[in-house]
Parts: sequence; structure tokens; C-alpha cells
Amino acid sequence: MGAVIAALFVGAVATAQSAGDGASDGAGNPVELEAQQDVNLTPAEQSARADQYLGEMERTGSMIRKQLQEARQARDVVKVLCLDDKLNQIDVALRSFKDRQASLKTAVERGDTDRARHEFSVLGVLRDRGQSLAAEANQCVGEEAAFIGDTEVELTIDPGIVDTDPSEYPDDPLISPPPVVSSPTS
Repeated sequence: MGAVIAALFVGAVATAQSAGDGASDGAGNPVELEAQQDVNLTPAEQSARADQYLGEMERTGSMIRKQLQEARQARDVVKVLCLDDKLNQIDVALRSFKDRQASLKTAVERGDTDRARHEFSVLGVLRDRGQSLAAEANQCVGEEAAFIGDTEVELTIDPGIVDTDPSEYPDDPLISPPPVVSSPTS
């Protein structure tokens, strides 16, 4: 059993390493792999990078807000609901990001590199969440995609079908006499 788990672990590591430079987000879009470079940043550089991340997330929120406004103008209820959900999620992520960014700046001022590294890694996760919310917002489908045009129903009756109403009682019903009762002993 232990050998199977070890083989699965080695296979998973090999798969993760082979993804390397050609990683994608599932939709075929390349994903930036900055995590390797971010490990070597000083706390001051992490703080500066966090400011860049904040700008990206704010732009993402603005983009989703603009899409939501356009969907509302088009009175596209389905798209409005989807984009409103994504906007709420990015707003929550932004609030959390700002709180964590303040913690990062405090850790940098105190010279606490471990705490700064932790806060910066959380900020990276929040940034990734913002990027995935932007991709999800771009995939929100509105009503116009669900309904291509007016629906027409065409009814065709097979001429070979007998023109009788099966719910009517027949004039000469076939009635059979009931079976004769017999005893198993007779």
C-alpha cells in the first residue's frame, strides 16, 4: 500500500514539474509563474509588489463593474446575476487584500521577515483569486446566448393513425363470461 502511495506522489510531482513553463488556467490561457521569483524578494520588494497586485485587483473590479453596468443597461438578468456575484466576490477579496497588505507593511516596518513572507504569500493567493474571478466574469453568459430566436412549434399528424377517440365506450363491447370456479380437490 505504501509503495502505491509513494508511486502516486512521485507521479504527481513529475506531472506538476512537467507543467513548468507551459502552465495554463484550464481555458488555454497561460498563467504567470512568479511564485519562484517571489521567494527571493526582500520584504521591501514584497511590499512594492503588493502595491502592484492591488492595482491589478482594483482594475479587475472596475472591469467587472463596467461589464455589470452594460448588462444592466441591456436588461440581461442572467448576466447581471452572474456578474453581480463575481463583483461581490472581488470586493470581498479586495477588502481582505487591503487588510493583509496593511499587515505586510507593519511586518516590513518591524523587520519581521517571516510574518512579511507569510502575508505576501496570502496576498499572492488573493491576487490569483482576483485573476480567476476576472476569467469567470468574462465567461458569464447572458440571456441572448440562451435564446437564439422565437420558438415555433409545428405539429404534424400521421395520416395512418385511425381517427377514433379511444376514450369513448364502444357500441358493441366484447364481454366474455367469467371463468368457471373450480376447486383444487374436485
